[in-house]
Formats: sequence, C-alpha cells, structure tokens
Amino acid sequence: MHLANRSLVTTVTAVCSAVVLCAALTGCAPQAEEKPKASGASGQAGATAGACAPGGLATEVEGKLTVGTDKPAYAPWFSDDEPSNGKGFESAVAYAVAKQLGYGRDAVVWQHVPFNSAFAPGAKKFDFDINQVSISESRKKAVAFSSGYYDVRQAVVALKSSKAAGAKSVADLKDVKLGAQVGTTSLEFINDLVKPATKPAVYQRNDFAKSALKTGQVDAIVVDLPTAFYITGAEVPEAKVVGQFPNSADEPEQFGLVLDKESTLTSCVSGAVDALRKDGTLAALEKEWLSDAVDAPVLK
Repeated sequence: MHLANRSLVTTVTAVCSAVVLCAALTGCAPQAEEKPKASGASGQAGATAGACAPGGLATEVEGKLTVGTDKPAYAPWFSDDEPSNGKGFESAVAYAVAKQLGYGRDAVVWQHVPFNSAFAPGAKKFDFDINQVSISESRKKAVAFSSGYYDVRQAVVALKSSKAAGAKSVADLKDVKLGAQVGTTSLEFINDLVKPATKPAVYQRNDFAKSALKTGQVDAIVVDLPTAFYITGAEVPEAKVVGQFPNSADEPEQFGLVLDKESTLTSCVSGAVDALRKDGTLAALEKEWLSDAVDAPVLK
C-alpha cells in the first residue's frame, strides 16, 4: 500500500475510534432540533393535545392572541366599529374562542387586516382573522381555516322603489344592475348563480356598495343575510330585503376563522370552535347578536 494511503487509513480509524469511545463513555448525542416558529409547521399535524395547553400556544406574541379584522368593523358583526369591546357577533365569538384557548380579554390584541388581505397568499401577522370570510376550496390553497362558526345565507337588498324589489326568483334578477364587495362569496353568487345580463358593479368595501344602492347606481346589492337586515333596519330604511339565495344542502356556506396556511394553531382553534358549537355558546351568541336575521323568502 502506498504510504500516503496507509497514513489516511490510520487517521480515519483513529477518528472513528474516538467517536465510538465518546458515545460509549460520555453519552454523546446529537443536539435537539430547534423548535419551529409558530407559523412554520403544518397546522394539521402540529396541534396535539399538549400543544393546545391553555394560554401556552405558540402565538405571534408570547402570552397574547393576535386577532385580525377589517376596518370599519360593521354591525351586526361588531359594534361601534370597535372590535375590542366584545359587542357584536364576531367580536363575541373571538373572545369566546380566546377563552376556550386559555386567553383572557386582556390577552387579546386586535389588528387591522383588510378583507382581501386576510386570505391572500403569504405569511400572516395574526393568529387568526375573523371577518365574515367564507370557507372555500380556492381560499384553502392560500390559508387555513378553522371549523365553521356560522352558517351563511346570501341575500339581496334593493330600494323599495327599484324594479329589483319585486323579485321572487333568481331569474327575476337577471335584468337588474347588481353590486357586491370584491372578493366575496356575495359576488360569486351574482356571477355563478344569477348570471345577470349586465356585468355587476364591484366595490372595495360594503360602504361603497351601500352608497351606490342609495344613489341608484345599482338596483340591488348582495350581502350576507344578517348584514342585509342591518342595512335595511338601521342604515338604508328605504331599502328592503328582497330574499335570500338557497344554500347547497351538501356544502352549506360557512364563515371560518382564517389562519396562516402553515399555522400550528389550526387544530387548536378548530377544537375551540367545535367545543363552542357543542356546548351551545355559538347558538346563544347568534341569538343575542343576529336574532333579527331569522327569515326572508328564498329566491328559487
């Protein structure tokens, strides 16, 4: 054997012997893997029972729960444009979920998140967002959702003097000018179900859609049913709820809490929502804050 090769073999043998001796005598072991950041692991796989320890979640801010929603925060989902006051259905639900997860009201931090930004691709700075975001397969490609916390119906609101006010069916809406907020299932219902002859008007916010309704720029707007009743009862009394669209029996539309696509909190948050549904809390909050949105004719 060449001298250089013999020397190399001797060196390698010595190193291997040292490693074995170290392991045997001192219990050498590899360093523990660094724990992933809160948003770095799969939400479905990461939330075991231990990971859901009350008040001990791997949140954006340690010891706090950061909740996102849009501004203005509309009634009846919120009250007085102040999500932190606990009034309005979604504010109350957010605090109920927080309590279920082990976080008191003083540990909840609210963050302004525009509606479309909540479910757009990219990392999130909130632990979950609550803002009437419907669960859909297309949105699941970019974000994760909790279990549904509210079963949704979409409704048509029209000025009482409008030709849309007398609509009895979906077909009756094909020749009227409709409007809705961008990125919403309300707009999807117009495009996919009504398929109007005139392209619908699209607005950045529901406020703009309501203004367009008031001024006659559109004949009717489509919003979720509780919002429709609030608009006609408190904001545009000269308008009426024309009717609601039927939901699919197989896949009813539901609002869900939005989380980062890779959030480790998803299973914990879903578990909290499921518990609130099971113990009747969600039903009680719905009755308290959305009781007026109980009936409207179904547009066949």
